[in-house]
Amino acid sequence: MKIVLVGYMGSGKTTIGKLLANKLKISFLDLDEVIEQGLEDSISNIFNGKGEIFFRKKEHEYLIDVLSKKEKLILSTGGGTPCYSGNMETMLNLADHVFYLKVSIPGLVKRLLLEKEHRPLIKNIDNGDLPEFIGKHLFERNNFYLKANHIIECDDKDPESLVAEIQELLT
Repeated sequence: MKIVLVGYMGSGKTTIGKLLANKLKISFLDLDEVIEQGLEDSISNIFNGKGEIFFRKKEHEYLIDVLSKKEKLILSTGGGTPCYSGNMETMLNLADHVFYLKVSIPGLVKRLLLEKEHRPLIKNIDNGDLPEFIGKHLFERNNFYLKANHIIECDDKDPESLVAEIQELLT
């Protein structure tokens, strides 16, 4: 079984992915980590040094590679992954389940304010401007996210109950 988690940064893809992988006793991969290991560099260095077009091309290649090789896995993607290079269609074709972890704008703001320093995309955005920034991004990305097989509403739910909700949809 191949499961892919998509959603905006801070939506819980890595947290939920690791918990779910543990419950199902299958491997968990974070696509950004796979790319960093493969290219032996950090995502921010790749973006800054070689540009977004290079990064998106590599992201697409690694996505196909991971989903073509592994028999059973849970894959957490970057927030922008579904929006480029036909990646959402690739995920829908090569994975058994694609879950969109949907969090409201206020929910994302609350989560991301806590980890802003570790998020290069939003690190330099004023706290007051964060809701508008996230809202604009979500508007641009939502059409891709909504193509997922399953949409999981994540606001006000703890990770364990979200994992249980996903497990129910797998049976």
